[in-house]
Amino acid sequence: MAPRTLAQRYVEEGLRMDDHPLVRYADGPAGRRARLIGGPDVWEVVAVAHDNDGDLRETAAYLELPLGLVQAAAAYYGSYPKEIEERIERNRREALETHAAFLAGRKALAQ
Repeated sequence: MAPRTLAQRYVEEGLRMDDHPLVRYADGPAGRRARLIGGPDVWEVVAVAHDNDGDLRETAAYLELPLGLVQAAAAYYGSYPKEIEERIERNRREALETHAAFLAGRKALAQ
């Protein structure tokens, strides 16, 4: 990555971390993403919150996380909903593709 591009990314992330002090950024196979300090990725927490009808206490209990971390994920999501929804959708698509490949393999083996 070009130094100027890298510097721009760090400035952007630094400004976001000023607004969301419990969020950091990490690289991984799925690319760079927002993570909670000592916890999972923000999109993972938000996906579970969606599954729990937005109930943050239930989400915290299910994930075995402090409520404050779940609230921090919700606050980040409030600021960057498109980013988080794109991550959730990408994960959903990948899960469907993986499941379809599994079913195709199982069917091929049964023949």
